[in-house]
Amino acid sequence: MSGPVIRSATNADREKVRALIFAVLDEYGLDPAPKTTDKDLDDLEGFYAGGAFDVLETSEGDIIGTVGLLPLGDGVVELRKMYLKPAARGRGHGKRLLNHAIKRAKELGFRRIELQTARVLEEALGLYAKYGFAHSPEAALERRCDQALALDL
Repeated sequence: MSGPVIRSATNADREKVRALIFAVLDEYGLDPAPKTTDKDLDDLEGFYAGGAFDVLETSEGDIIGTVGLLPLGDGVVELRKMYLKPAARGRGHGKRLLNHAIKRAKELGFRRIELQTARVLEEALGLYAKYGFAHSPEAALERRCDQALALDL
């Protein structure tokens, strides 16, 4: 039996992706925003055109992780929706998703990755710091985020 694989998401994955993301948000006391911040989950293929939205999937078809790259213009891409199910954490899957996203951003020709996150997501903040993401004070934050980070590629 092989480990989980990273593959491009399709709109057929929407409900599984939404369920995973909303469950993680709930776990950390963050509010889902289906009409604003999380509207992208209605059309994964269209919203992320020019970038990517990928899932980490087990051989049984269970989506255990997600990561998106949304083009912002001028060579900048936003890392969005990087989440893992609780049972998938602590196994290197977060590093794998982040490595994949950075590699993919470079392949797509982006020169900078920006992201927004929340202080309560301590594991994610630690991971981003290890990869060299630095605070980006000029960003306008989404309502559930209190941290903006960026990495020049």
